[in-house]
Amino acid sequence: MTPTSYIQQQLDAFAAPLSVPLIGSDIETNIYTLLLSKKFRKYSVSPEYLSHIRNAIHLNVSRNEPIKLTLVFGGYKLWRLEEFPEPDWAEVFSLMYYAHWLRPIAAIYKPGVVLDFYSDDVILEYMDNIPKKETDQYIAGFRNLLEFMKSYIPKNVLFTLNRVGDQYGSYNDFIIELEQSIEDVKKTLGGLPTLTPEQAGLVELNVRVKPGQTDDPLWKEKVFLIHEGYARVSKRRPYYRAPDKIFVITRPLKDSIAVGTTKTSVVKFWIGAGVLQKQGDSFVPYIYSPKQLSEGKFLTENIHIAGLTGKNYTSVKIRQ
Repeated sequence: MTPTSYIQQQLDAFAAPLSVPLIGSDIETNIYTLLLSKKFRKYSVSPEYLSHIRNAIHLNVSRNEPIKLTLVFGGYKLWRLEEFPEPDWAEVFSLMYYAHWLRPIAAIYKPGVVLDFYSDDVILEYMDNIPKKETDQYIAGFRNLLEFMKSYIPKNVLFTLNRVGDQYGSYNDFIIELEQSIEDVKKTLGGLPTLTPEQAGLVELNVRVKPGQTDDPLWKEKVFLIHEGYARVSKRRPYYRAPDKIFVITRPLKDSIAVGTTKTSVVKFWIGAGVLQKQGDSFVPYIYSPKQLSEGKFLTENIHIAGLTGKNYTSVKIRQ
């Protein structure tokens, strides 16, 4: 089997009939059970959030509306990767994984499921020095990928894209609120935040430093202060922390369902690259971080999937 035939086979599999074992006749319990399936969920969920999930399912079912999930993501491809600035196989593998997760729910519940990708790209130029034209390239590529997936996944499994920036009347409106939020956080903290090693590492990973920026010994703390101010702007968290929405994330975070990005990966698809590992006559998809990519050995094979366009879809890395 070639990489092309493997990926095409995985895409075509969404059209196959699906038999879903049910637990009695209570549709809400069945949706809840499928949503929290250990085949996809990577980590435990707090009792408090389990209660929210039940309530959100009940709200949507009582209104005959789709089950609403929101996955907040960066809305960019990490500038350190050769795949930058466009989506690559990491996004493809993740979307296929999420479609496999949600397809059983759609099979038993006619209104289906919406997985809304909520993009943080509006902050990147201000915080990480990534020009808007480069994040716009990623967003355009991600929209194209969502459109591509429509032709394979069930019609009542819907992937959507929304952006924090689009919730504001203008970019200037966003900046005004952001800067006030940053000042509020600084007052609350009594100055700059104290970073854990993990927080400092995330700043170093994501920021494309400007000339002279690292001359300031507190540059990482100042960037993280922006991050904390952004987390509190009015159009971000309230968008997805709603009674009828369920928050999905890739790695553990309070009050969420953490499902990773593939069966084998928890690396965020926007800061990693898609890799295939040979397994017998087939493959296993992985998403590798920059560190994993630097430490691994890979072959590169040409690939062609009709309808997938972009510089990152003409070849794929094969882990040796």
